[in-house]
Amino acid sequence: MLKIENLHAQVGETSILKGLSLTINAGEIHAIMGPNGAGKSTLAYTLGGRPGYEVTEGSATFDGQDLLALEPHERAAAGLFLGFQYPVEIPGVSNLQFLRESLNSQRRARGEEPLSGAEFIRLAKEKAGLLKMDMDMLKRPVNVGFSGGEKKRNEMVQMGIIDPKLALLDETDSGLDIDALRIVGEGINSIMRKPDKAVLLITHYQRLLDLVKPDFVHVLAGGRIVRSGGAELALELEEQGYEAVA
Repeated sequence: MLKIENLHAQVGETSILKGLSLTINAGEIHAIMGPNGAGKSTLAYTLGGRPGYEVTEGSATFDGQDLLALEPHERAAAGLFLGFQYPVEIPGVSNLQFLRESLNSQRRARGEEPLSGAEFIRLAKEKAGLLKMDMDMLKRPVNVGFSGGEKKRNEMVQMGIIDPKLALLDETDSGLDIDALRIVGEGINSIMRKPDKAVLLITHYQRLLDLVKPDFVHVLAGGRIVRSGGAELALELEEQGYEAVA
């Protein structure tokens, strides 16, 4: 589904990714861990097409397409979802309005009929219920006045409604209490743990991986993946730290 080969990327004059290679197949969940500044968020932003992240060498293909040649909205329409470490607030735009326009614009790009208002509300209620989010919160402006945990839960509702093929989740567990972490973990499993979907999960902590149970864990350091393994690798990182394991 996603194949990254020898990817180099920089922000301004600073080189951050330095020859990263990774393959993610449909049906797999991959976790990336590593020290601060290793390039984890840069990888997610580069794949998502965030402005200012320049690819200088290497390639990334998604479902056979040259991912790096697509504009950000084209990557989203192709089935890519980027979950932010710090979800942004959008004053004046309701969650429901934002999500309906986002979903229907992607459906039109794929040649599908847009959902009617009633169809969309039914879908939104279903996904909000899955993440135990009150529908009243979806009527509020996007993330405005939300706690950190509510923002992450809201982002999982967005993911459920958009229903992507590949989710890039950048430290989704950041700032979550135990209950919110459990809900988010269950949401990732119910939405994305399917044979035709995949997840790239960036995290610092074992606690989310206990819930999501990734198929593969990778250590990213110095702009490249230096070690890969199964879920047991995350336990080594928890016990020994990055220096000992990498």
